[in-house]
Amino acid sequence: MNDRDALTAYAASFVDELAQNRMKHVVVSPGSRSTPLALLMVEHPDIQVHINVDERSASFFALGLAKALKEPVGLLCTSGTAAANFHPAVIEAFYSRVPLVVLTADRPHELRDVGAPQAIDQINLYGKQVKWFVEMALPESSDEMIRYARTIGARAVATASMEPSGPVHLNFPLREPLIPDLKQAKEYRQSKETPTVMIDSGIRSLTAAQLDGLTSTLSKAKQGIIVCGELRNPEMKDAIITLADKLGFPILADPLSQLRSGTHDKDAIIEAYDTFLRDEAAKAAFQPDVVLRFGSMPVSKPLLLFLKKQKQALTLVIDGGAGWREPAGLATSMIYCDEVDFCHRIGEKLPEATDRDWLGLWQSINEATKNALSSIRDELELSEGELFSLLQDMMPVGSTIFVGNSMPIRDLDTFFLNNEKSIKTMANRGANGIDGVVSTPIGVSTVTENTVLAIGDLSFFHDMNGLLAAKLQKQNITVLLINNDGGGIFSFLPQAKEKEHFETLFGTPHGLDFSHAALLYGGKYNKVRNWDELKQVFTDSFEIPGLKIIEVPTERESNMQTHRNLWSFVSQEIKRVLDGEIS
Repeated sequence: MNDRDALTAYAASFVDELAQNRMKHVVVSPGSRSTPLALLMVEHPDIQVHINVDERSASFFALGLAKALKEPVGLLCTSGTAAANFHPAVIEAFYSRVPLVVLTADRPHELRDVGAPQAIDQINLYGKQVKWFVEMALPESSDEMIRYARTIGARAVATASMEPSGPVHLNFPLREPLIPDLKQAKEYRQSKETPTVMIDSGIRSLTAAQLDGLTSTLSKAKQGIIVCGELRNPEMKDAIITLADKLGFPILADPLSQLRSGTHDKDAIIEAYDTFLRDEAAKAAFQPDVVLRFGSMPVSKPLLLFLKKQKQALTLVIDGGAGWREPAGLATSMIYCDEVDFCHRIGEKLPEATDRDWLGLWQSINEATKNALSSIRDELELSEGELFSLLQDMMPVGSTIFVGNSMPIRDLDTFFLNNEKSIKTMANRGANGIDGVVSTPIGVSTVTENTVLAIGDLSFFHDMNGLLAAKLQKQNITVLLINNDGGGIFSFLPQAKEKEHFETLFGTPHGLDFSHAALLYGGKYNKVRNWDELKQVFTDSFEIPGLKIIEVPTERESNMQTHRNLWSFVSQEIKRVLDGEIS
């Protein structure tokens, strides 16, 4: 058997094993050294290949696709700095627990460290930000090596999927010739959907003794709270609501928890805490004895600061991925078990709570806060807060909104309140960066309908290359481009007091005309001037195929003042609740 036959047998078996393990999507950035894997993937009937020429954009596109599918997605590139451009998305995938199978082609060993072109050190390129790294063997066609290739493929998909899910990295050294025999490759596809290696992983579960101990602790708690960050498992919603009802605890639900929107019971869901926990009187009124935490740490900084002060409370962090997502540093118990299983089994053993006064206080202050926040809808000028307040009205039922970091995610937290529309909310909160915030939702839009990206101008500029995927693959996505000509979030931070250097170092105005970007990438562009125009253009966008960019100009200084006025108004309303004037 010649070198080409060996390459074909080895690589075709590996690719087929990915498909046998239900990996249906691979994002490919074209290159020479990765040719054999790319050709075999595009030829495989059970794998859909998405082409993206920019590796950084491609990696975030794959991230978004994996987030939306909740299953591993492959990512392939050639050797050299192409692989390095995957790194930001690999980091995001690792910290946000998104399953990616990263495949990098490489020079063979004799061309490494000898000055050969497009050859860098790719061994452990992503360091500790992957769950598993394998330097693949050079292609051979023996039965043992075919079995090896298939086994690594199966393990890669399984390892990426297992909790905590995340990225794995396989590095493929490949010699020329790089063109496999595509007719011969069909011989290495298994006729039945039977993976070479069946990898089954169960769920972590409480022992009987642990269950009894936790039930005893929670049954004694009178003033507990349930804090929910980003939740991926759709079964979590009903499980947490049922447990909260049994305990009589409020649920402080992050916008990414998926608890704020839907037809489920939202009686105990408190969503305005980011605003009222800025108020000293409200914080003094709430002294929990137990804190139950599910999911990642919520977006809200006021909530984090509040939790840090609850040293009297038992803090139980429930994590089926056995990680350490506890930045407050107050965990009294890290409980490593499946979250849904925890809620069901604990809830079955708990007595029904009879005293609902504690929950009632949270509900009263939450309602007063929401009433105060609704006053932002009286603003005549375009503003960021009012935009997010109106969004839940304007978004279609069952749609998806992806928000950028910095101010968009914070305004979503403040103004996206409980509703019945089953709107899915998404963001990149693993590393909280502005990398790939265009490319990720374009990946999401591959498998979701009525996808909206709400993004700031700097984040949009940072990833404009991502728009090419929307053009070439005819993605349907509406982009709300919130343009305050710079970094709006810095106006809320202590740096804003340094007036002399603030604009240069933090405000960073750019003066870009984004209509040219829309023209370059074949998108439909509108720059709105008032709320009526925004509502009309936004509604119409869902009937127009392709890329739509709606620019919403705002002003940083007035936006900051609007937020501060709201916080002051909320404090007055909270005082009225605590004084018994409103209930």
